[in-house]
Amino acid sequence: MRRASIGLTTLLVLVTSGLAGCSGDEPQDTVVDFLNGWKNGDLSKVGFVTAEGGKIPAADVLTGIKDFYGDLKDQPLDVSVAGDPVESGDIATTPIDLKWTLPGNVPWEYKSSVRMTKRSGDGWQVIWEPAVLQADLEQGEKFRLKRIAAQRGTILDASGKALVGPQKVVVIGVSPEKIKDLTSLGKSLTTAFKKVQVDLDVAGLKARVDKADPGAFLDLVTLRRADYDKIRDEVRPLPGTVFREETRQLAPTRVFARALLGTVDAATKDDLDKRPAELTVGDQVGHGGLQEKYDKELRGTAGLSVVASAEAADETTTDKPIFTSEPVKGKDIKISIDTATQNAADTAIGAQKLPSSLVAIRISDGSVLAVANGPDAGGVDTALTGQVPPGSTYKMISAYGLLQSGAVTTDTAVECPKTATVEGREFKNSAGEVLGKVPFHVDFAKSCNTAFVGLAPKLGADGLKNASSALGIGGNWNIGIDAFTGKVSDGATPTELAAATFGQGSTAVSPIAMAAATAAVAKGGFQPPKLVLDPAPAAAAAPGTLDAKALEGLRSMMREVVTGGTGTGLKGVPGKPVYGKTGTAEFADNSDDTHSWFIGYQDDIAFAVMVQKGGAGATAAVPIVKSFLTTLNK
Repeated sequence: MRRASIGLTTLLVLVTSGLAGCSGDEPQDTVVDFLNGWKNGDLSKVGFVTAEGGKIPAADVLTGIKDFYGDLKDQPLDVSVAGDPVESGDIATTPIDLKWTLPGNVPWEYKSSVRMTKRSGDGWQVIWEPAVLQADLEQGEKFRLKRIAAQRGTILDASGKALVGPQKVVVIGVSPEKIKDLTSLGKSLTTAFKKVQVDLDVAGLKARVDKADPGAFLDLVTLRRADYDKIRDEVRPLPGTVFREETRQLAPTRVFARALLGTVDAATKDDLDKRPAELTVGDQVGHGGLQEKYDKELRGTAGLSVVASAEAADETTTDKPIFTSEPVKGKDIKISIDTATQNAADTAIGAQKLPSSLVAIRISDGSVLAVANGPDAGGVDTALTGQVPPGSTYKMISAYGLLQSGAVTTDTAVECPKTATVEGREFKNSAGEVLGKVPFHVDFAKSCNTAFVGLAPKLGADGLKNASSALGIGGNWNIGIDAFTGKVSDGATPTELAAATFGQGSTAVSPIAMAAATAAVAKGGFQPPKLVLDPAPAAAAAPGTLDAKALEGLRSMMREVVTGGTGTGLKGVPGKPVYGKTGTAEFADNSDDTHSWFIGYQDDIAFAVMVQKGGAGATAAVPIVKSFLTTLNK
């Protein structure tokens, strides 16, 4: 009954008032109309007065509300009545709930209140004041959002020690308006940067300067503070150079497993375009390697602060904190890399000018101890994802298949002619070598291609496939980041099978695939390698067991490679005996260029080294292995 009379009174007031906005005789109805109009963008049903009692048009109130929104103008807001009005004389106060959904789906919920008065005689009128939106809000202020970056997680080694941490860097750049002679500047910077192993793209610099605004900061290189100090006196005085000091998350050295770890840098335009809901200008983002793969976990969740911001006449602003959603620290990623082994690998690779890769695996448990690429440690992680022919290193796998099947023993006499022809295709040995009819272990140690071509029919396509699978090539193992496990030739034709038997044809592998296969030979069974320990990747393939008698013969042949075969450059390496196999892999038709390989093991570490276009395995890969093992055994 009472509700009906209120509706009639409201209708009469609406008809007779002629003013912008009328209200009913019950404060509850007025506040409901106000909240509905607020949400719908139409406040014409409500009358408004200022705190001093002066009337204010509904349109001005709506404009005022939106002005206060500030940075929250596009964020969802729900307002609702939170309780019954409390009347005190001519004033009624009704509690309301406000529920914002801030960027990142962060909820901000709080209570406010709507005051109303009926002093004007026009029914209940809403007293418009900033406190309706939020109790601490004052005239002239706006809501502003302040993003609070989360502390980024780090990458830990197996013992829990941080491999990546904050380090001071200096960003060296140029400002077009300060450059007096670009040609001279380019030459001077090139000379200085070479002292810290950095190459400058002079042609690219000119193009960037031509397109840039005069006062722009064109960054050229970011150097660790120690490297910057080496060339500071040379680059600082150059007309046009500008500098910016920062702190970044970095590995122990510039080259330390760089392609594997990746880098952490300011978000690029591409990053912002791809993840507008997650990133904003100035955020630090992982690029490449583990930093990119696990960026979401490492970066954590940014916090948000809502402030009431007021701008003074001199354009300075004063911020009053109102709400804070605390950031959530990123999660750490634990990996199996061992610092000493990685440093030894990086040092060994760094001495080779050609693109090279080295992977080391602990034989006993399959932990990946080092992933090195060089001489420029960044870019593509060829050590894990390369897809190249293995050359004669694959004779280790073919030999296992031949020994395991009983097709040969280590002492079986096998012919090693200068050339061998299969269906019109001629195969030859390196440097035209001819061994004649010698024991199989000699063919292996001296890496006779034609001997393996002759044995290809005894191995067969199935034998090649089975041996490869037993040693993990092409297997379904998962190390927590992209890695190529290999692809085995189908051996569908006699010529393809002959080529694949000594690592040519369509067979393709990565250094980690060959390191894992070598570890299997040393251990006595294939064990899927592991790199990312936490969060642990999906379950890998189950471990396997290899033929013990075949392995005994194979290991003796791999030892002979070092003592009297193609790997004698490792004979004097300190420490326990070294076992291995060299490889020279052709990778392009009508080209004499070859990749240089060496796979092997010493004590509890198996390894694979590849040098792109390095020539014979003994020429380029063996010296890297020698440096690597010598450093480890100091």
